[in-house]
Amino acid sequence: MLHLKNIEKEEFDEYVKNHKTKSHFLQSLSWGEFSKTKKNLIPYYLGLVDDENEIQAATLLLEKKLPLNYTYFYAPRGFVIDFKNKELVRNMTKKVVEFAKKKKAIFVKIDPDLIKEQTNYLEEVSKNKDYNELFNTLKECGFKHLGFTKNFETMQPRYTFRIDLNQTLEEIENHFSKTTKQRIAKAKKLNTEVSIGTEKDLGEFYHLMTLTEDRKNFISYTEDYYNTLYEIFNGNKNSKATIFLGKVHINKTLKVLENDLKKINDQISILPIDNLSKSAKNKLKELTRQKENTTKEIEKYKEYRKQYGNDITLSAHMIIEYGDKAWVLYAGNHNILTETYVNYYTYSEHIRYCKEKGIKIYDQFGTIGDLSKDNPCLGLHEFKKKFGGDYVEFIGEWDYITNHFMYFIFTKLVPIYRKFIRKRSKKELKNEIRKNN
Repeated sequence: MLHLKNIEKEEFDEYVKNHKTKSHFLQSLSWGEFSKTKKNLIPYYLGLVDDENEIQAATLLLEKKLPLNYTYFYAPRGFVIDFKNKELVRNMTKKVVEFAKKKKAIFVKIDPDLIKEQTNYLEEVSKNKDYNELFNTLKECGFKHLGFTKNFETMQPRYTFRIDLNQTLEEIENHFSKTTKQRIAKAKKLNTEVSIGTEKDLGEFYHLMTLTEDRKNFISYTEDYYNTLYEIFNGNKNSKATIFLGKVHINKTLKVLENDLKKINDQISILPIDNLSKSAKNKLKELTRQKENTTKEIEKYKEYRKQYGNDITLSAHMIIEYGDKAWVLYAGNHNILTETYVNYYTYSEHIRYCKEKGIKIYDQFGTIGDLSKDNPCLGLHEFKKKFGGDYVEFIGEWDYITNHFMYFIFTKLVPIYRKFIRKRSKKELKNEIRKNN
């Protein structure tokens, strides 16, 4: 007989971390404690145990309180279970739903990272042979599929890029696009640096996140949000948050550029002054162009040194490690000196770091399925694609509805009301501006 119960946090986390197929940081103890601290959610660490008290499946369930004493539950990337075991999934679903109903839940949401299909760097598509069976199992258990969304409409991204780190580092880097390899090489040539930061660098990380927010028109979080995330994930032996900093040291870069300028001038000086051949004239023209561009670059870096100082952090990325996987959770970048390609170099270095630490899967945590040219997120997709990972599509979100009437109110009428209130507020603001003008 299987039954669901709250289990000790440490025991729960060890089970999730070591699960062969469904270990995920969003099911970790660290994410549960973070969600409690910063998202106002109530975490439950539940295990489906047998008569010998052995855990057969587990899930982090996050409870969101709603008006009128209603609630809903969300198992991010859950359950932690062998989804091929139909009977086990049925048992888990039944017990979780019983648990949720006792707490007046409207629905239970899951979005397991079960793969529908994936495309490698050669554009070869491989479909998950178990996908139809997995889909039908969830449906037979009573879950309602919420559709094959294409953008970021869901709680977690339905698409991502993943790099299999079981390959050699040479194989991984060979899958980078040609331009990515060239840009990483340029960043190295300019003597830029990628280093691992500490909690003292969280302020710099936050600053770059706000710059990226302004430029990309997305909503970031407060500085305390990132600080708390970093503290909680590094306070648990099973998880880790690491900050990577991509920097330019202008004096070092200037030495490179000044050396390039000297080489160009030396090449110009050996050309004959009179009676230049056609090829020599073309070479002089090209060298003169290079000299002008390099001189401009030198002057630009000197101006930036006056404004920002010698050492400038251009990229700050936070990756999360849990079990045998790592996720690029946040990436902030400066809006200056993008031609140094420090962002590319920073990505390549945390791929190298994960490989050297024995991580098996490196996940870039989110992209799009709508690849139309007018999609504003297409640039993000194309950037991540350049690192040669597998383009992965997941099965999507599922809701188990426990109160159909309130579910309709919550999912259909409340969003309409909120949209109306936002429009009215904007209209009132515009009218107030007109009055004041």
